[in-house]
Amino acid sequence: MKPISAFQVVVVHTLVLFTSLQGNDLGWHQWRGPNANGVSPDGNPPVRWSEGENVSWKVPIEGRGSSTPIVAGGQVFVLTTIETGAKDESIPDPGDQPKTNFFDIKRPNREHAYVVICLDRKSGAELWRKTAFTRVPHEGVHNDNDFASASPVTDGTFLYTWFGSAGLACFDLQGKRVWERSLGDVRVESSLGEGCSPVLHENRLVVLRDNAGQSSIHVLNAGNGKTIWSRKRDEKTAWATPVVTRFQGKIQVITAASRLIRSYDMDSGDILWQCGGLTGNVIPCPVVLDGHVICMSGYQGYRAMSIPLGLKGDITGHEKIRWSLDRGTPYIPSPILYDNLLLFNQSNQGVLTGVDASSGKTLLPRSRLPGISNLYASPVGAAGRIYFTGRRGVCLVVDLESAREPGQPLRILSTNRLDDRFNASPALAGSQLFLRGRKFLYCLAEASEQGEKDNPDVPIKRKTGESAAKSGSGE
Repeated sequence: MKPISAFQVVVVHTLVLFTSLQGNDLGWHQWRGPNANGVSPDGNPPVRWSEGENVSWKVPIEGRGSSTPIVAGGQVFVLTTIETGAKDESIPDPGDQPKTNFFDIKRPNREHAYVVICLDRKSGAELWRKTAFTRVPHEGVHNDNDFASASPVTDGTFLYTWFGSAGLACFDLQGKRVWERSLGDVRVESSLGEGCSPVLHENRLVVLRDNAGQSSIHVLNAGNGKTIWSRKRDEKTAWATPVVTRFQGKIQVITAASRLIRSYDMDSGDILWQCGGLTGNVIPCPVVLDGHVICMSGYQGYRAMSIPLGLKGDITGHEKIRWSLDRGTPYIPSPILYDNLLLFNQSNQGVLTGVDASSGKTLLPRSRLPGISNLYASPVGAAGRIYFTGRRGVCLVVDLESAREPGQPLRILSTNRLDDRFNASPALAGSQLFLRGRKFLYCLAEASEQGEKDNPDVPIKRKTGESAAKSGSGE
């Protein structure tokens, strides 16, 4: 079979990528869902489940990975890393290596396969798997992290997979490798591991690499992986996935980090504005609403800010910053923005706050989520419900309206439990809820709707032209 030429790939992308990835046409095609806010606008997942109820399918996922799966059409994509057994004799066994730091994370000396798995959405059957890269990791990783923590992203024609220092690989949806690219190794503070997901906008792929060495941002041609522009960043290690939005005719790439929140012009790479004020180790993904971006962090302090997209230069402390908070913000989980209600956890705890996203007014003071003491997964929402997944397998379903009524307690619709541990965030598509645990990937759906309401064989519809570019733009 003749390989695909670079020219053919660019032509295909020219035809296909007049689409925008904003909107709900691609299921759950990226980290944080179709509008990068944690919400499935047309989803209706189940309210109740257990190991014996409303499990449409459950499949083991070999290896280690906390990458949230994505869903497009009739396919589910998930990333993992699997030790091959091959050993690099030049690297001492981890037990023989000297203590490194507080976490005492050691470098592996076993080869890892960085694997992409495609499953059938209806049945969970494996359609294909491909090894993107094979290598011995250049540094270790925190026990709660892994070497496959970034979510892939798709435009419905190509799949983009990012394994950090191991590399970036593009496949078509039948599993054929289209291109691959290395951006080199980075050194993460205390060897905690990488985790920032790539962002796709039209024909450009954004990769952010904030680390303990030279931090950087890269915008690549999605058709061939070549660099359009890149910029060095004066930042320390952080893990916040960028958000891309259009405002007043410009496409902004917004990055949240410890020193500065920055907005880059997608076309030129110039910084449009920047703003200080977050705490360290930034992880939550920014969310955009009505011409503002909301950024937050929760390590060694709490901070949230709602920043206008139309300002210029250094706007630290600017009087036009719409609102700010200094209590109860998350460390690892990203917030969810649902119908102007912003919900977020305190640190990694089962303590929830809700505010009016436009004004910053507190609607739900800090409230305990019963049965959840610790969580890494970000909340997701659909059909007027919010889903919170604890690390020990408990998932609460909360009524959305009860979280916006001042003085009223949260209404818990159900408490569900599965026999696995969950660090990955859920994904929603149609009537299905996907939960990726340490051992298994679960597809949950009401028994009466399994195989009926969702029709993944229907071709993916895409928004095109200017109407797509303006979807959710704030213009």
